Amino acid sequence: MRQAEQVPADRHVLIAGPTASGKSALAMRIAEDGGGVIVNADALQVYANWRVLSARPSAAEEAALPHRLFGHVDRLQPYSVGDWLREVEGLLSGPERLVIVGGTGLYLSALTEGLAVIPEVPPEVRAEGNALREADLPAMIAALDAESAARLDLNNPARVQRAWEVLRATGRGITAWQAETPPPLLPPEACTRLVLEAPKDWLSPRIEARFDQMLAQGALDEARDNLAGWDPALPSSKAIGAPELIAYLREEISFDAARESALIHTRRYAKRQRTWFRARMSAWQVLPAA
Repeated sequence: MRQAEQVPADRHVLIAGPTASGKSALAMRIAEDGGGVIVNADALQVYANWRVLSARPSAAEEAALPHRLFGHVDRLQPYSVGDWLREVEGLLSGPERLVIVGGTGLYLSALTEGLAVIPEVPPEVRAEGNALREADLPAMIAALDAESAARLDLNNPARVQRAWEVLRATGRGITAWQAETPPPLLPPEACTRLVLEAPKDWLSPRIEARFDQMLAQGALDEARDNLAGWDPALPSSKAIGAPELIAYLREEISFDAARESALIHTRRYAKRQRTWFRARMSAWQVLPAA
């Protein structure tokens, strides 16, 4: 990727882009050419139970270059953007250049724009939120405060649930908390910010080919390892394709139906990512995916 040749070697690098757009390959090229540690900024790649299905770097890739924050969280452990920022803060205090790569836009925006300090949501409120989200998402949306509802992506159930839980637990809307955001850990002027542009017609065939490659590399076996104690409410269970493969293994749907559903959800996720990047990363340097 020729883009790697244009990246200054004396600055931290952030790489965003939709799923299957080639972010990891670009990060590895940049780290190879200019040095640095590759740091995960994907909310599912932190979990130890999904290497294949979350498209984590392979064991060989991790051995070839230093990687951090990949597969280090137990499947049962909650992990938030605040947890991720605390870990990245520790890496930023070291001497090494960081090449931070991932498709979780909230992680990257929080790093460069700051993150509001919001009190922890009690477990009982989280459980109530999980149940309401599954049973009646429109009711959850209707219960939000007007200011937060106006700013949220209401098509993203996870964001809606988070806002609902904050309001329920604190009595204040999430937007009010976010108005008190502290300075960012990594200001924009201190790093190179890249976002890959991947048009739908170019990306969709890659999504299909990659999912089939995941199946060939053992994604079904990985899902089988997660059957015992499977809980769809866990953050680690949100890996795209996981619910479908679990349903297939439980003989609830056919293999072809599981594959097709997983592809549909992946394409929808990529669309949400592109929408986020256009709205929140307009000041980032745009590179064509390749």
